[in-house]
Amino acid sequence: MAWDSSRTVPWRRLVREWLIYVVIASVAMTIYFVTTNRTLEVGLYAGLLVSGPMYIAFGAVLAKFGYQRKSFKDLRSERATAPATTSRGSTSGGSATSSSQTQRVRPAPTKRTSTGPQHRKPKKR
Repeated sequence: MAWDSSRTVPWRRLVREWLIYVVIASVAMTIYFVTTNRTLEVGLYAGLLVSGPMYIAFGAVLAKFGYQRKSFKDLRSERATAPATTSRGSTSGGSATSSSQTQRVRPAPTKRTSTGPQHRKPKKR
């Protein structure tokens, strides 16, 4: 997609995601350095703070190009409206697949697969 300056940037979402990242990363670093008896340095936390403007700027540029990640709310609503199927294609009740579902088409056999044409090496004379 092309750059479109009229597209909105989800500033609140970007800042919220970055803040969640900073909290989780700082807790994880603190736990790691305390348990390994290493010294905590201010530079580690400064790096986390510097990552904020970079993350937000990168997210804003992606939003102007049209990238929009789905939220958890969108993913939950899609899952609720989609038919309940397992990864093998059968319904949740364990019965066979219905005719309305499309099945995967088997690719053509190749010389690398066991179902492909069997080329035998010519006998040496």
